[in-house]
Amino acid sequence: MAIELKMLGWSVVLGLVYVLIAAALSTQQRGIKWNAGNRDGEPKPLTGIAARADRASRNFLETFAFFAVAVLAVVIAQRNTASTALGAEIYVWARVAYLPVYLAGIPYLRTLIWGVSFWGLIQVLTGLW
Repeated sequence: MAIELKMLGWSVVLGLVYVLIAAALSTQQRGIKWNAGNRDGEPKPLTGIAARADRASRNFLETFAFFAVAVLAVVIAQRNTASTALGAEIYVWARVAYLPVYLAGIPYLRTLIWGVSFWGLIQVLTGLW
């Protein structure tokens, strides 16, 4: 199996971790009644680490679709190389690092890590040219 596909699989697992952490922290703030209910009306705004986890989760989802399509396109076109494999690994490992840094509230490091993950995504995408 192509390394890019393995990294895609691991990024799905990672995305689930992002979602579960955000859900757990939001439930901690809003309560189990809100989480288990119909969620009608405007929810209480999240603060602190729960708000950061929610934003990190949404940020992951914003780039994941592009990463998934890039990986699938490169593999289907049989254009995967050592460079695209490295790009996929860079994307996944940077996204692994992103979550704890965002949760800790370290702004400039968070942005740097996001940039590294974006670079990995672009490196996968360049395999198509």
